[in-house]
Amino acid sequence: MVPAITKIDIYKLSIPLAIPYGTSLGLFDHADNIIIKIHSSEGLYGVGEGCPGTSVTGDSQAMDFEAAQLLGTLIMGKNPLAVEARMKEIDSFLVHNSTIRSAFDIALYDLLAKKAGLPLYALLGGEKRTLQTDMTVGLASPEKMAQQALKYVEQGFLSIKVKLGTNFDDDVARIRAIRETIGEKTLIRIDANQGWDQVTAIRILQALVPFSIQFCEEPVAHWNNRALKYVHEHSPIAIMSDESLFDHHDAYRLASMEVCDYFNIKLAKSGGIHTALKINAVAESAGIKCMIGSMDETNLAMSAAAHLVSAFPNIEFADLDAALFLAEDPVIGGVTYEGGKITLTDTPGHGADFDSEYLKTLESISITQKGDF
Repeated sequence: MVPAITKIDIYKLSIPLAIPYGTSLGLFDHADNIIIKIHSSEGLYGVGEGCPGTSVTGDSQAMDFEAAQLLGTLIMGKNPLAVEARMKEIDSFLVHNSTIRSAFDIALYDLLAKKAGLPLYALLGGEKRTLQTDMTVGLASPEKMAQQALKYVEQGFLSIKVKLGTNFDDDVARIRAIRETIGEKTLIRIDANQGWDQVTAIRILQALVPFSIQFCEEPVAHWNNRALKYVHEHSPIAIMSDESLFDHHDAYRLASMEVCDYFNIKLAKSGGIHTALKINAVAESAGIKCMIGSMDETNLAMSAAAHLVSAFPNIEFADLDAALFLAEDPVIGGVTYEGGKITLTDTPGHGADFDSEYLKTLESISITQKGDF
């Protein structure tokens, strides 16, 4: 008998950040996420999470809470194990709002892996690897950023990601202070979050050469692929696309234009694992290595992302520090952190969940009826 979706629970999850951080896009001090729990007629369920990043993905918790109800009625009563069919319906019905689509996607993959009795990395055809994540240093004064970076190095992180994107003097001063404070061994990655124009980007990237920068994320405006190409051609530091990369169509365009060296895939941008796999396939065929990044998710979404990294060697970098910024993380199970070291579990699915009593304290709604679409 073909299983069917019998109920979908939708929750609003709001948690303050213990470590607020600034970027060129603004200050981030709160995680306002959506949790999706998909139940099947076989007694199994899958859990997913989406973290709206309004300045990047263009949605919000309130928007996604409403959109989730539409998506819930769209797929109600259908086979949850047919992930390709369900995500095709979801992606066709809701073209934007990638964050809520990713929450449904993660829940569907979690349910499928539980049905198969496999950890998610194995369901995806991969193997278990020990991963290393960086830790992010938000925009502040050079002195404060240097001390924050040193704290992370002392905690065992082998690489740090430094937020930049203001002006030449301040951004160069930030990196100089950090490198002088932490020494030469720790990898430094930088992220301008679209904060520079192409002239400023090239000036800064050339000035940062002595500080051994591994790569720079999104130096210019996400829509300006020509400027990104120009920076890439003139930069002595490798360039990674982030906000300019949402789906596999973006990946194809960016690869065809030869505008970057790396891709940063985020589940909240791609709409989940289903599209992330397509992006990685495009990247691999073009000889482009990938990173899986994060927004402000709990350990649940980070666990799903870590399984994806583990399964595909072409995903070389992990930026999965989001849960470490939260004032509390109500997730049970999932991946564990030891400094920057991430260890996956072999529990079927992505291995993470929420306590049912905790979920009762959240604003929620349940969908049980199929809609007419």
